[in-house]
Amino acid sequence: MPNPATIIPTASARVDALKEKTIAVLGFGTQGHAQAMNLRDSGCRLLVAQRPGSPRYDAALEANFQPTTLRDAAQRADVLIFALPDEAAPALYQEEIRPVLRAGQTLGFLHGYNIHYRQIVPPADTDVILVAPKAQGRAVRSEYVAARGVAALIAVAQDTSGHARETALAWAAGIGAARAGIIETTFQDETETDLFGEQAVLCGGLTALIKAGFETLVEAGYPPELAYFECCHEVKLIADLIYESGLTAMRERISNTARFGDLTRGPRVIGPEARQAMRQLLEEIRSGQFAREWAAENERGRPQFTGLTDRDRQHKLELIGARLRKLMWGT
Repeated sequence: MPNPATIIPTASARVDALKEKTIAVLGFGTQGHAQAMNLRDSGCRLLVAQRPGSPRYDAALEANFQPTTLRDAAQRADVLIFALPDEAAPALYQEEIRPVLRAGQTLGFLHGYNIHYRQIVPPADTDVILVAPKAQGRAVRSEYVAARGVAALIAVAQDTSGHARETALAWAAGIGAARAGIIETTFQDETETDLFGEQAVLCGGLTALIKAGFETLVEAGYPPELAYFECCHEVKLIADLIYESGLTAMRERISNTARFGDLTRGPRVIGPEARQAMRQLLEEIRSGQFAREWAAENERGRPQFTGLTDRDRQHKLELIGARLRKLMWGT
């Protein structure tokens, strides 16, 4: 049996440990925006690094930050929070950040990907920590504003100062995670479970399931509008019930007919073949095969990434969905 993750008493997470430090949020995308806004509202001293001329540069200005360069932020800050895309961070680190790092700084990551797969290798005289909120940036910000929070994972990969864990806890508290829950893990476990969840369930598995269900009904002669409602639109209704109370409570709120179909037919859809495919995905993640494939795809200019994205934009489900959403909500 695997060891359970460590749930941290939220009272032990205090943002005070950060208030004497200068923090730089590198990137002002959805997570970077939420991190910077929450930490500033928690009383921290903030820098934001964002490339001039980019749309997010203007967003940082509108949020009353004065964006600076990556190099300047890396020189001035005590704690660097990497809110950069996984695929862009290694090159930016080598070109702009690594040359000006100094002993005693803390490198903070929102996802363990680049550290775990050694695409970024920090110097030995820095602390390396992780705080991974379990929600998109919009929710990290909106929950904080509502005096709540989003649960987060923390991890320490390198503790040169002897205070890396304290810094991670303070950072988690600063973005509001102590209001919801903090779980201590490792960079490896965070990275591998996150990638698996995205590929097998939350994104890859879910979108493939939605498209397959839609296509099955349409191929059988049913109106695509009905297929869209049954296989895509209503996913949110069920997901919300699961999010709020779990699988059992969701089943208690649907009809007995729906529950019987769920219990007896669901395992036929996600049967041995699907489970074996999941095990194969996990092995590719653990071995580093996926990371190598993604790096190679970026080096080639992302032809597969772009082609598959463009193909799905023209899927009948997307075209029908756009029409129905405009009918329902005018957008």
